[in-house]
Amino acid sequence: MTVLPRITAAQRRARLVRRHLLAPSVREKTAEAVAGALVGLHATDPATVFLAMAARMHRPTIPAIERPLYDTTATAGTPALERIRCMRRTMFVLPARLAPAVRSATVRDTHRHRTDAMAKLRDSLGWDERRYTAAEQATLAALTARGEATAAQLAADIPVLREQLVTFPGKPYESRQRVSASILGVLAAEGRIRRARPAGSWTSAQFRWTPARPLPQIPVAEAKTTLARHYLTAFGPVTADDLKWWTGWNGTDTRKALAATGAHAVELDEGTGYLLPEDLESAPGFPEPAAALLPGLDPTAMGWRHRDWYLDPDHTKALFDRNGNIGPTIWWNGRIIGAWAQQPDGHLNHHLLTDPGREARTAIRTEITRLTTFLAGTRVTPCYRTPLERHLATTVRAER
Repeated sequence: MTVLPRITAAQRRARLVRRHLLAPSVREKTAEAVAGALVGLHATDPATVFLAMAARMHRPTIPAIERPLYDTTATAGTPALERIRCMRRTMFVLPARLAPAVRSATVRDTHRHRTDAMAKLRDSLGWDERRYTAAEQATLAALTARGEATAAQLAADIPVLREQLVTFPGKPYESRQRVSASILGVLAAEGRIRRARPAGSWTSAQFRWTPARPLPQIPVAEAKTTLARHYLTAFGPVTADDLKWWTGWNGTDTRKALAATGAHAVELDEGTGYLLPEDLESAPGFPEPAAALLPGLDPTAMGWRHRDWYLDPDHTKALFDRNGNIGPTIWWNGRIIGAWAQQPDGHLNHHLLTDPGREARTAIRTEITRLTTFLAGTRVTPCYRTPLERHLATTVRAER
C-alpha cells in the first residue's frame, strides 16, 4: 500500500498566507500581480475587487486599482484585467491573458442565454426572433457609436429597450425589469460586450458597457487543464471536491483536468488532496505572524469547498448568509478569527470570535488603520449581508 505524503492543516495555512499575499512581506506592488496570484477576484460586489486588492498591495490606491481595470491606452484597446462571468456563472476580475482559457473552461451553452431571453420576451411581450434581433443590432450599433454607455443611456437611444416585463410573476419577489437587462445580459454572456468604468464611484454597481474584443477559442480540454493548474498553484493542495465546487464542473471533467495537470496525490485531514509536482517537495513556513482584513466574497474565504482547516465550523452561521456568501472577515496566520463592518460614520467595528492573543490584536488594529486610510471616508456596504456584519454595522463600538 502506497503511503501518501501528508500535508497538515498548519502547512496548508502557511501556504495560504504566502500564496494569497496575507502578510506584509509577501504583498504585491500592482493590482495585476494580485489578480494573477489569486487566479481571479470575485466581482459580484464591485467593492470586493478594490478591498481584496487593497488588502494585498503594499501601497494601495483607488487609481492604482482602477488603471488596469479600465485603462486601455497601453494595452491595444483591452484593459489588463477583464471582468467576465465564469466560474459557477459568477462575475470575476482576472488577468486578460487568462480570460480566453477561463471562458473556454467554464462557460458552456452560451446559446441557452439567447434562447431563454427570447422565450421570456415572447411570453411577456409577444416578441418574435425578428424583433429581438433588431433590438440587439440596434443596441450594438448605439454602443459602438457611443464607445461606452449605461443601460439607461442605451434605452434613451433605443425606445424598445425601455419596454418592461414582469419577472417571476406571482412570486413574493416579483418585479418589473426593462428589456435592456435581457439584451445586455445575453450580449455580455456571449462575450460581445463587457462592463467598463462604473457610472458612479468605485463602489457603484451601475456599470457602463462597451464593445468587447472577441476572445480566442481554446479547446475545452486544454482550457480546463490550464485553469486547474492555475487553481492548484494558488490554492493547492486541494481535494477534487474543492476543484469541482470552485469551477462548477462535473465530476468527470474535474478528474480529467486534475490528471492532465500531473498533480500528485497527498494526504489531507479531509482525505486525498492534490498538489502540483513542483510544489510537492516544498514546505514553506509562515512568512511572519500576520493579520488581514478581507472583504465579503473574498476569493480566499470562498476558495475551497472544505474549510475546516481555516474556519471553525461553529463560526459559519455568524459569518455566512443563508445562500453561502461570506461577509467581511478578520484573519490571523491563515485562519478566520473574526469579522469587521463599517458603521454609518465610517468607523470600522470588529469582533473576534476567539482570542488570538496580544500580538494578533495589535496587528489587527494596524490593519484597521490601514484600511481606514484606504477608504478615506468612502462608505462600503456589502451586497450580501451576514448576521455578524449586520450586528457590527449597527452596534456602537462593539469590538472585542
